[in-house]
Amino acid sequence: MPLPLRQKRSEPVKPYETKAVSYKKIDMRDELEIQTDIVKTLKGIHDPEIPVNIYDLGLIYEVDVDDNRKVTITMTLTAPNCPLADQVVEEVQEKISKIDGVTKVEVRLTFDPPWDKSRMSDEAMLELGFL
Repeated sequence: MPLPLRQKRSEPVKPYETKAVSYKKIDMRDELEIQTDIVKTLKGIHDPEIPVNIYDLGLIYEVDVDDNRKVTITMTLTAPNCPLADQVVEEVQEKISKIDGVTKVEVRLTFDPPWDKSRMSDEAMLELGFL
């Protein structure tokens, strides 16, 4: 018995249609992980004139990470007339911007309140012979 012939459709077959779906990029790293990496990075940046990292030296006043992963760092220097101020600020900006999850970095330099050795960690005080 011969197979029946297929009937022609009056309408052409439409290809399978997909709807465009937009996915919001989700950063799986949470704020705490980013802040931990920021502190580790800051502990790797040394004051050019003092053999102690800027974090333990007490030069970092505030680190803020907003919902968009923009990092704002408020910091100071041991003296307002530090000749290497630009170098330190640029190094902080450059190294923090390389941290996974960070979208933007702003470094704010302030001298209020002025830095003094009471801001140093015990490790820094010990390393410099103050303890």
